[in-house]
Amino acid sequence: MTEPVRLDARPHGAALVRPLAKALVLAALGGVLVELGRTHWLALAVAGAVSLALGALVGLRAVLRWDRTRLVVTSARLLVVYGVVRRRTATVEIGPGAPLEIDQSLLGRLLGYGTVSAGDLHVPYVPDARRLSG
Repeated sequence: MTEPVRLDARPHGAALVRPLAKALVLAALGGVLVELGRTHWLALAVAGAVSLALGALVGLRAVLRWDRTRLVVTSARLLVVYGVVRRRTATVEIGPGAPLEIDQSLLGRLLGYGTVSAGDLHVPYVPDARRLSG
């Protein structure tokens, strides 16, 4: 018997804000160091290039992790499928006796995301989390 799917989504885009901000800071620092290295020391330009590369890697890693994460909520289970190279699945049964808890901050309510918890499994940045409470 197949269970009706209540939600099948990837994390809300808000999950990318912190890691992409870190990537942007690294890239900006790298740009400044490269520019300083043009007129001062070559070592600054090399450090700037390394910082730019790190910023790109941090951003790419964040987007890949976000894109390869799926949340599926059925009438009986909460599943999180994640991983880029190695795919993993975490499952929690949410039958009639097991509560599905939704936690939303003020920003989460404004942007339309929340944290869904069932048992020991806590999934942040779930889009449209309020529709699961019904």
